[in-house]
Amino acid sequence: MLRTVLDTFWSENVWLPPNTTWEDLAPAPEKAVVYTDHRHVFIPIPLAFVFITLRYLLENYIYAPFGVYLGIKGGRPKKAPSNPKLEAVYKNGARPIELYAIAKQLDMSERQVERWWRLRRLQDKPSTLVKFCENAWKFTFYVCNFTFGLYILWDKSWLWNIDHCYIGYPHQGLTTDVWWYYMISSAFYWSLTLSQFWDVRRKDFWQMFVHHIATIALLSFSWVCNLHRIGTLVLLLHDCADIFVESVKAAKYSGYQKLCDFLFLLLIVIWIGTRVGIFPFYIIWSTSIRAPMLLPMFPAYYIFNSLLCLLLLLHVVWTVLILQIAYKAIRAGQMDGDIRSSSSDLSDSPNHSNHSSPSRNRN
Repeated sequence: MLRTVLDTFWSENVWLPPNTTWEDLAPAPEKAVVYTDHRHVFIPIPLAFVFITLRYLLENYIYAPFGVYLGIKGGRPKKAPSNPKLEAVYKNGARPIELYAIAKQLDMSERQVERWWRLRRLQDKPSTLVKFCENAWKFTFYVCNFTFGLYILWDKSWLWNIDHCYIGYPHQGLTTDVWWYYMISSAFYWSLTLSQFWDVRRKDFWQMFVHHIATIALLSFSWVCNLHRIGTLVLLLHDCADIFVESVKAAKYSGYQKLCDFLFLLLIVIWIGTRVGIFPFYIIWSTSIRAPMLLPMFPAYYIFNSLLCLLLLLHVVWTVLILQIAYKAIRAGQMDGDIRSSSSDLSDSPNHSNHSSPSRNRN
């Protein structure tokens, strides 16, 4: 039964162009080109745990000490007094007003309940140092991956002429450097998907989760169907803007306000230029208009295009958030809040970050 389900799901009529079989794309020494091996789509999963381990080491032994050197606070907040009944209500997502109802049962005043609630919430909020380390890790990866991607694609024909993503498809050869670019990028997004459940909880948690899943699906399906050329362009384009997303947040947390403002201006230009400029009007336009002119369409291609459009929709949502922050920054005179999402920490909110100490606003 499982074999029947798999054969139905991976039907050649769905995933491959007309008159093409899986056997045609199976890697073999005697074939003229090196095809992608569908079994390699699972390699990024164990590799993701290598990334998680590397991140742990870098955050604890490099980023955290560096953050402390910059003066970023990372101490643990004071713990709320042990109270099993309040703890049970708190974990059920109750608000303070609901706790007042049981205050009398616990022989506590409303003020005591408020204090307990405040301390308990602070326990769940990551310190500024933790958030700085998270951004430093992502910044490091995006810089390295973007540099690596630009290096290996520089001499590839499809970087300069996107039509080469389709000319000769599906019989397009795979090089070792592109193989590593795909494996590393896929492993990183797998690691983000897993670590998101214990990372800093942000308001766009589910948007980011959908983004990671859509990206992994795009990478996996494009790999299996040998559509790796267009996949590399999408990766390169995304890494470029993410460098500035993470650098702005890291600069904000470290207190370098002027650097943060400068990077934020660059972010707006790079983000809009790549995510709502090049991505829809070059990448998606190419997959939607040029591709049908150069190769016969098949159902899977519409699946890929739909996933690209889903990413574009998320880009538009985040662009609106970034422009809202830009508007508030113009009114406030400096960049406030978080980029692309908001942390639950009060120090990230526009109403509270203006009250930071002047000594923290370094040049």
